[in-house]
Amino acid sequence: MEGQQDEQNKSRIVKIDSVESWDYYVSRANSQGSPIVVHFTASWCMPSVAMNPVFEELASSYSDVLFLTVDVDDVKDVASKMEVKAMPTFLLTREGAVVDKLVGANPEEIKKRIDGFVQSIRVFVA
Repeated sequence: MEGQQDEQNKSRIVKIDSVESWDYYVSRANSQGSPIVVHFTASWCMPSVAMNPVFEELASSYSDVLFLTVDVDDVKDVASKMEVKAMPTFLLTREGAVVDKLVGANPEEIKKRIDGFVQSIRVFVA
């Protein structure tokens, strides 16, 4: 149990477990001008599970971005609201608007898109 807690603390990814936690983190990030990357996943979907370490690595690379993970079976309402129909789906949002959406387990493409997304925001802010 103690080892799990340490691992949990190291992760920069917030696991969304309810509509309320979704609303809280999204509105907080929007009010702070923080971009958000969301990984919609499912425990039974092997491509989604395979993307977890990639998502973790990206989260540790971009400290100015909020990384959220949503299990579509646990929080169906959020998946439905965001029109997620397949897993894995990655959404890149800023100020409440979806800027980009990638469906499928493509580590190189998601890295490229997040990098481009973050660079455009840094230029915009600077």
